[in-house]
Amino acid sequence: MRILNAAQMREADRYTIEDIGIPSLVLMENAGRPVVAAIEAAYEERLNGRVAILCGRGNNGGDGFVVARTLLQRGIDASVFVIGTVAEVRGDARLNLDILGRLGVTVVEVGDEQSWELHFSEISQCSLIVDAIFGTGLKSALGGMMETVVADVNAAGIPIVSIDLPSGLSADTSHLIGDCIDASMTVTLAAPKLPLVLPPAEAHAGDVVIADIGIPHDVLDSLEGPHIELLTPEQVRELVEPRTSDSHKGDFGRVTIVAGSRGKTGAAHLSAMGCLRSGAGLVTVATPASCLPIIASMAPEFMTEPLPEAKDGSVTANAVERVLEMRHDVIACGPGLGRGPGVADFVHALVERADIPLVLDADAISVFADDPARLVGREERDVIITPHPGEMARLIGSTIDEVQSNRIEVAGEFASTHHVYVVLKGYRTIIATPEGHIFINPTGNAGLATGGTGDVLTGMIAAWLAQLLDAEAACRLAVFLHGAAGDLAEASEGQVSMTATDVLSFLGEALNELTGQAKDEDA
Repeated sequence: MRILNAAQMREADRYTIEDIGIPSLVLMENAGRPVVAAIEAAYEERLNGRVAILCGRGNNGGDGFVVARTLLQRGIDASVFVIGTVAEVRGDARLNLDILGRLGVTVVEVGDEQSWELHFSEISQCSLIVDAIFGTGLKSALGGMMETVVADVNAAGIPIVSIDLPSGLSADTSHLIGDCIDASMTVTLAAPKLPLVLPPAEAHAGDVVIADIGIPHDVLDSLEGPHIELLTPEQVRELVEPRTSDSHKGDFGRVTIVAGSRGKTGAAHLSAMGCLRSGAGLVTVATPASCLPIIASMAPEFMTEPLPEAKDGSVTANAVERVLEMRHDVIACGPGLGRGPGVADFVHALVERADIPLVLDADAISVFADDPARLVGREERDVIITPHPGEMARLIGSTIDEVQSNRIEVAGEFASTHHVYVVLKGYRTIIATPEGHIFINPTGNAGLATGGTGDVLTGMIAAWLAQLLDAEAACRLAVFLHGAAGDLAEASEGQVSMTATDVLSFLGEALNELTGQAKDEDA
């Protein structure tokens, strides 16, 4: 599902109106009615009281006038307030305002702070507030009377439904540009906007509902500019193909996981099980020889391969020869690999010499911190990296705060510059492709912030890459399912108590829910 900025939303509107021929008034009508439907679904009991509709002077206000008319036609008590002067309302918004007048609806003009103080006492007695003041066009912080309006409305303790965006947010950034409405629900029009899906702005959006207003999906998909998408179940579900009855393990890929070192054998196990639980046909853990008995005893389903090791129990540089000799379709490298003296040389050689897709995590990423130019993909061989913010910061010579403040930009720039796929882990995991596409994952929760969950994800990505033979698709599906399994684990164990093993145990259920094969508990 495409996420649009302000310019893209304007172009979508323009193209739909001018090139397709759907009138602007129709789009405005199509915007107001789903807002009412969302209000009725979420706040039915509050519609017994009065609804205050705060309208701006532009098209967002016009949407609000349609909402007011629709509510009144359904017998719901609604009061309409223009924040500004009626004379400033233009275009289609004015047409809808005039319709209210011809229907005998009183519209209150709030042109200054004194007028706001006078009428806010009435607004504060309402059971619901609709925020239709600003839409996607806001670029600078609110000032003057609008600061008072926002502060008073937020302090009223009344549920607020915002149309398109909570007033005060900018469609072009997830950062706060100033004070804004704290919405209980936002009904956004045609497509989600960046501040509705990424922190810190998303905390002010409440529940987000996406309203189809009649702009064709082909128009949204073809817009120029940043290509950012929100992963949806519908989008990733189509990546999972049913298995035929005559399938065999060779059909689903051979994955080698180079992982583990003395004291870090659990990471190898978690990654291997994430790979198996995601459907890989054959999984082999290649690990330092002294670690092999420990890892082999953890599960019977994966194979093991001993690698030359240093005195500290980590791989040596010449271990790359054995890894490259093995038969595999995908190599995942890094979980629990350690920081031993030969690890960097091993990983560097693997990236330079391997001719099959690579998934790099943890220590296999950190070894490039001193020379990130060596971390590159090739047109004939995909490389996927899965850093957490600290690893990403070391890789680009920055700070965690800088990475977290610019997650899309950081991931996108590194992916395109180094021709790799970047899975920047964390809340709202970001997937960036070498072609410049960005995907934001909505699944997952804070319970995933525990050791080992990233190792599970590494194995999952490798498994789906071996099956789908498409790096972008593998990242999208694995990341979505990883977060979905985390959400199921949270429901079962709670955020504080859940572990990486819990995530593993819910991968099957997450996949069944995605594909519609979940068990019916009532059956």
